[in-house]
Amino acid sequence: PPWASTSTTPRGLGGRPVAQGALAAAGLGVATTLAGLPLAALARRRSAAVGLVNDSWGGWAADLARAQAIGTPLAAGGGALLVAGMRRYGDRWWVPGAAGAAVAAAVGVTVAPAVIDPLFNRFDPAPEPLRSRVLELAGDAGVRVDRVLVVDASRRTTAANAYVTGLGPTKRVVLFDTLLRDFTEAEVAFVVAHELAHVRHRDVIRSLAFLAVAALPLAAAVAELARRLGARPDGSAVPASALALGLLMPALSISAGRLSRAAEVRADAFAIDLTRDAETPVGFHRRITVSNVGDPDPPRWAQLLSGSHPTTMQRIAAARAHRPA
Repeated sequence: PPWASTSTTPRGLGGRPVAQGALAAAGLGVATTLAGLPLAALARRRSAAVGLVNDSWGGWAADLARAQAIGTPLAAGGGALLVAGMRRYGDRWWVPGAAGAAVAAAVGVTVAPAVIDPLFNRFDPAPEPLRSRVLELAGDAGVRVDRVLVVDASRRTTAANAYVTGLGPTKRVVLFDTLLRDFTEAEVAFVVAHELAHVRHRDVIRSLAFLAVAALPLAAAVAELARRLGARPDGSAVPASALALGLLMPALSISAGRLSRAAEVRADAFAIDLTRDAETPVGFHRRITVSNVGDPDPPRWAQLLSGSHPTTMQRIAAARAHRPA
């Protein structure tokens, strides 16, 4: 496109704007991490003060370094692709960019559980009789779960959690070892049933579908705002696009949060029906909020902007109102 010839690059990278984009993205990623270190350290210190932290400062720093070592080349690749797309497609670079972002998200969800996650934690098959209980619940739920894993979360935290991740051959239900250690069998069964609901309703795929639908208008808005911020098809595109994305992300986060909260409400109701137990969830939501030092009733604005789950009070009220089908 005509604008490619107007690129202004540093002398050392003259004529190599794609390489400049890669370098700018890698540098921005490192700079962002360094700028956020004081706040991250303060957050860790506050978590340690309330008993949520088990690992040492050295372990925390090693995790940050490991994450940066993984993220920096990925950022560099993204920066190179951004500039290459701008030079190849001109003002409409955001069309293939949106498609690429959706594909990258799907690949990431598929690959990360098997390749990235084991670099930070150990994942072991669930022991008996837990595995049998999970498979029994999965059968009742009408879903197939090949992998039920326990992660050594207690290496770093006292908090409890569970999640479903992966696609296809990497799909798995993961339980924190702290959940198994600190909660009753009935509470663990409720959590397992809740996670099986996400499998049953294909919530990972639903999330990817939402991203695929939202990617095109979001990419178009990012491209226009980045252009107004002075983005050119060289290294300047990276900080301008990153800033544009940061300014626009809250709108996407609000929409994604609403969908996530709806999925969590559905999963809680499914779990109550599956276990035929509406009392255990009430006590569980209380206990895990205390255990994880959560806010049972956060401000509405905070819930709107960043709440991925209903509040504890909302979940308790829903459990009390629900009667097993």
